[in-house]
Amino acid sequence: MTGQTDSTTTGAPHTLSTVPLASMPCSQLTVASFMTAHARPVEDVAVAVEQEHIVGDDYGWFGQESLDRYAPGRAAAVMATVRGVAQRCTAYTDALGDGSRTHNTVSVRRADARADDSLVFRVAPTFSGDTDPFITETGFVREGDVIIMVQKMVARKPKSGVETVLSPAVAAYRAATAG
Repeated sequence: MTGQTDSTTTGAPHTLSTVPLASMPCSQLTVASFMTAHARPVEDVAVAVEQEHIVGDDYGWFGQESLDRYAPGRAAAVMATVRGVAQRCTAYTDALGDGSRTHNTVSVRRADARADDSLVFRVAPTFSGDTDPFITETGFVREGDVIIMVQKMVARKPKSGVETVLSPAVAAYRAATAG
């Protein structure tokens, strides 16, 4: 799914917003390219990932994995800003294209990863008359000036969290930069 990502490294279209990360609308938390749009890195690479539907109520999942390199010292400030946005957006309403609205709740916690900094936030929107949310999880790990982000868009009742993909992404990065 590489052609469906928004990455400067892969040559895919890249969108830069004039709105800084700290002021971005809460609804942007579920957009795969919000980091490169609102906190442009020096370098980024992204790949889309997908696990197909297997059987029964297992809807599979899809998402994006990215690695963003920032200018020296900037990645720590970006992580602090992402955390601040997620904490600012703990509950918000979003208007959809058809005029309907969703009520979204956001939870924030530290990722289960050894790193300079880590964060996972979970966005759970519900629709009017439907209390079973669709879940989007985004995990971040900062190592020096690099932020590894994995965003997992899922249907309902996720069988595993974003950290099942975040941990191997961090291990692969560490292996690639070792030695």
